[in-house]
Amino acid sequence: MQHEKAVVSAQDVADRAGVSRSAVSRAFTPGASVSPATRERVMKAAAELGYHVNHLARGLVRNRSSIVCLIVSEIATPYRASLVRWLTQFLQEAGKVAMLINTDRSDNSVSAALQQAINFRADASIILSGMPDRTITRQCYKHGQRIILINRDEALPGSLSINLDAESAAETALMAFQRAGCRHLAFANSLAGTPSLLKREATFIALAERAGLSVTVERFGTTSYESGQILAHRLLTRHQRPDGVFCVTDLVACGFMDEARHRFALRVPEDLCLIGFDNIAQAGWSSYHLTTFAQPVEQFAHDAVKWLMKTEEDDTGFTPQGEQQHDSLLYQADVVWRGSVRGG
Repeated sequence: MQHEKAVVSAQDVADRAGVSRSAVSRAFTPGASVSPATRERVMKAAAELGYHVNHLARGLVRNRSSIVCLIVSEIATPYRASLVRWLTQFLQEAGKVAMLINTDRSDNSVSAALQQAINFRADASIILSGMPDRTITRQCYKHGQRIILINRDEALPGSLSINLDAESAAETALMAFQRAGCRHLAFANSLAGTPSLLKREATFIALAERAGLSVTVERFGTTSYESGQILAHRLLTRHQRPDGVFCVTDLVACGFMDEARHRFALRVPEDLCLIGFDNIAQAGWSSYHLTTFAQPVEQFAHDAVKWLMKTEEDDTGFTPQGEQQHDSLLYQADVVWRGSVRGG
């Protein structure tokens, strides 16, 4: 009994079509010189045999694989999941393949995955948050990858940095609390310690102090719902209970709000005003109706992939050691007024 061949090669197609191996390659290369009759014979033979072009092998020949690494932490959070969704969509539309590397674990699996991406000659890496260690960025960079940094404070030649305007959001949050008559402010943060989260905290504190208001800061754990519950317990059991709390993310704010209502019987916004950040889907649920700031994740992803494709087209030999410009984009986080702040 004759078995079907598991993998069909270009030579198999050439034999079936009665052409040379190079003719098959030209037939599948856009713009290559090949007669219409030859192309038609090759395509017919390929369809009959079930042949597919090995784009990875092709990419390695021209030193480009079409692989883009997404290096991400806290992938389960709604904000990060949304960013991954938009990036993979735009990358696929651009003909790229996304390779996801989860950096939540601190063992050797991250280094092993990154080394595998390097072995496949990934074209670029997109660092999705401030948490992955700088050594990861440097490792990608020194192997000639294009680098896109989202909400980080690094600046590498030939890379793109995407960040938010923290001051604008802090000004709006402070104005909202002042208009609501809040006098005892607090900032609920995690211990993640990423540049974007720390800047969010520091900017709000500085603006509040300039307005003659002190801010109590409490930090705990990851940027999770459970951390929000613990932060609420710590802040709301203080002698001077805050009446206005800026939470570093919506997920923290949701946990904070549930704890405030159920454990302390506080009413939002009558007894306590809350503001979050990210505008995740849960923030708009009727049980939360949370005032927050919307990160333009779709725009982040669109502009990141657009930059990637443009630099690829312009590239005449990417070398990290060269004198290359560092590009940066700064976005506004627009406020989304809901019912968690009085007078919002």
